[in-house]
Amino acid sequence: MAIYDKPVHHLMRDMVKDLALLKGDHISKDEVLSWFQANYPRIKQGTITAHLIRMSTNATSRHHYNPKPGEDDLFYQLNGSTFRLYDNETDPSPLQKGNLEADKSDLDVSVDEDDTTDYQEFAYEHDLQNFLSHNLCLIEEGLRLFEDDGITGIEFPAGGRYIDILALDRNNNYVVIELKVSRGYDRVVGQLLRYISWIKKFQADNSQSVRGIIVAREIADDLALACEGLDIVQLYEYQLSITLRKVE
Repeated sequence: MAIYDKPVHHLMRDMVKDLALLKGDHISKDEVLSWFQANYPRIKQGTITAHLIRMSTNATSRHHYNPKPGEDDLFYQLNGSTFRLYDNETDPSPLQKGNLEADKSDLDVSVDEDDTTDYQEFAYEHDLQNFLSHNLCLIEEGLRLFEDDGITGIEFPAGGRYIDILALDRNNNYVVIELKVSRGYDRVVGQLLRYISWIKKFQADNSQSVRGIIVAREIADDLALACEGLDIVQLYEYQLSITLRKVE
């Protein structure tokens, strides 16, 4: 449900008119955030950032937010933080779900230098993400996927990086879920705490708390040790199984 009388993707077009942007004019992410802060301060930074991705025709992560052809084809992304208006006469056709590969390259996303996840594991992680986002009750009763004005908590943008799954618990408090398809090591804690702090600062209301969950096939001893005494972090190991029944 929209906070104001218009949804965010409509307000993006109002911003273009208000700033008198013309073809070829550049606008930065910070300028977009500033305009919304001045005119619609109740809209959260994460929601605005996600709509920037959704409405950028060449943003490879836009499919996470289900863009509507034509309606959401507004910007063309020049780099991680700079955009211009989409030109359907000269720019490539907008990326849509089904004609692109998911990645995390939009909006200044940086990758940890010691991240050893290979491409096969990365694909499996998306399978795990998709399954858990539809079955959050397996983690905790009452847990649900975050949704706001057409944006969901899958690959939720947070300070130039992406949260695997952003959820809300039965008390409407935020839960940041970080997934590791194989073994989870202690370095994951820093990543998770960074996300928790970002959600606290830019997304959560004063009445909402934020905690984190790490889901991995195996929790390494160093990760378990690093999380001792951290009440806001929970650890889960997942198991996959399959049963076959012969059909006579």
